[in-house]
Amino acid sequence: MARLACEDERVKIAILGGTGKEGTGLGQRWALCGHEIVIGSRDAGRAQGKARELNERIGKETATGTTNAEAARAGELIVIALPYDGLSQTLPPLKDACRGKAVVSTVVPLNFGGPRLFSPPPAGSAAEEAREILGTDAQVVAAFHHIAAHELASADHGIDCDLLLCGDDADAKRVVTDLGISMGLRVLDVGPLTNAGVLEGITALLATINRRYKLKNSGIKITGL
Repeated sequence: MARLACEDERVKIAILGGTGKEGTGLGQRWALCGHEIVIGSRDAGRAQGKARELNERIGKETATGTTNAEAARAGELIVIALPYDGLSQTLPPLKDACRGKAVVSTVVPLNFGGPRLFSPPPAGSAAEEAREILGTDAQVVAAFHHIAAHELASADHGIDCDLLLCGDDADAKRVVTDLGISMGLRVLDVGPLTNAGVLEGITALLATINRRYKLKNSGIKITGL
């Protein structure tokens, strides 16, 4: 897969589930970096409405809205910002559209009503489940779990945390690293996709910290580097 140098090139980023808070925030940050955003949704009309809002917010026409399927076909890079329980319904028809592309999973399987807040699937993580569904031709990278939607939406300041990512394809990880750097983040590669469950689980800890200390934007930084 060709490397997309995000600092220098305009990248067409498809965000599946892009009408949610996380997807909208990521889209806004990347649009401000100069990238083209395709917001995907089950409801094309809702996606188009979010795209109009984003364009008005940043003052330029850089986002469009459509169905998840059309967004996946159009994107050079695909971001999964769906709720965990939407993976099994949304991803199977998109296998061909994701072939040969970097696919970023931001998904965390949280169960707020169950005995464990972090409830990983049999595959070990949402990212690994996404790869099982899409096949090995999709270059899945797990990333952006720990960037609070509240922080993404507040684009008037930088984000005070590290971006941890993992995956098995070096080129795909370089693409996602460039996207993180373009947002002003320090990016740390924490290994293969089998570490995705650890990354996703940290999100449950951050959610607990937010509730306990009445925060909206707790994050994580790695010391000693």
